[in-house]
Amino acid sequence: MQIEKAILAGGCFWGVEELIRDLPGVKTTVVGYTGGDVRNATYRNHGTHAEGIAITFDKDVLSYKKLLEFFFQIHDPTTRNRQGNDRGTSYRSAIFYLSDEQKNTANELIAAMNASGKWPGLIVTEVVPAGDFWDAEEEHQDYLRKNPYGYTCHYVRPDWLLSEASMEK
Repeated sequence: MQIEKAILAGGCFWGVEELIRDLPGVKTTVVGYTGGDVRNATYRNHGTHAEGIAITFDKDVLSYKKLLEFFFQIHDPTTRNRQGNDRGTSYRSAIFYLSDEQKNTANELIAAMNASGKWPGLIVTEVVPAGDFWDAEEEHQDYLRKNPYGYTCHYVRPDWLLSEASMEK
């Protein structure tokens, strides 16, 4: 087993976690705050941090590229600082890379997505180095499991998947 970590932000962390946690190969998910200016960020005080999710996964089962492909299916990466009704920098689309390999994979995938014309606009997802990640409070971990009728604006969009032929270009 080869364990890798990814940090992603795609709007409200509740919905992103709920959909990613059950992917084959995902070992753990933790929601929190990252990419901003407040130390020891909390739900009530997270400044310019994005609501993010830290994911550990088995690379032998789920590649980083496949994880990102799914990530791009479950949120709208063409809206800046917005997902559904949620607005503000907390809800931006971002990939916080942990290695040059992750950075290159993200940038190559975004270029292929933009070239495909399948998304409703250009991809505005930030690809930036990972920094501090502040775990969210316990009530936010596994939120939609604890509150099955809670709010989410995330769902799988099957049409937002690149074909293998588009990925080879």
